[in-house]
Amino acid sequence: FSSLAVSASTDSTTKAELTPYEASYTASMSKGVSLNGRGVRTLSSQGNNVWLYRTDVDSFIADINESLIFKWENGHVIPLRYRYRLSGFLIKDRQQSIDFNWQTGIAKGKYRDDSFEVKLEKGTLDPLGYQLQLHQDLKAGKRDVTYRVLDKGDYDTDRFAVIAEESLSDQGRNMKTLKAEKVRDQDSKRQTLMWFDPEQNYLLARLLQVEPDGSEYELRLK
Repeated sequence: FSSLAVSASTDSTTKAELTPYEASYTASMSKGVSLNGRGVRTLSSQGNNVWLYRTDVDSFIADINESLIFKWENGHVIPLRYRYRLSGFLIKDRQQSIDFNWQTGIAKGKYRDDSFEVKLEKGTLDPLGYQLQLHQDLKAGKRDVTYRVLDKGDYDTDRFAVIAEESLSDQGRNMKTLKAEKVRDQDSKRQTLMWFDPEQNYLLARLLQVEPDGSEYELRLK
């Protein structure tokens, strides 16, 4: 891997180890009609510091499959291959693929029917890998982080900050979570909130995405 792959940070707190896991979630999507289903998120080692991180959501009307193959190096997610697919009965199919070539410094991808080719920046993350990086950075004690995320052929500068400690109830068990928010402009109508459970290795306990049209996508830990 070229020097592009890993950020210049040498903070010893980032030298964390990954722990494989499988977590089940209740999943809901609403856009005029409620789509309830089941979600599973897994992190599994493929050997040689290569990992597979994926989320699969199955419901009666819509399915989401999102996966990332990445290299784990010095506390950083280095994306290699990202895939996303949303398919459903009442929802227009949506797909995205990104292949990261750190040797050439180029990422090639496709969103819907449009292909793109983008020059990689140091520390670039993908739409799924940033969630794992956030998980690990919170575990390392960080509470305000900024990432460069490649999505749909463009870069976003995404900042996340812990805004509260909040209790969540799950089947009679109370979790004292850290609530993190994607920091956006004040006039933004889009909202992303994530809750992490320090007692379960900072596992994602809840995710809530609210779109400008009012539709919501939510995962809750089972």
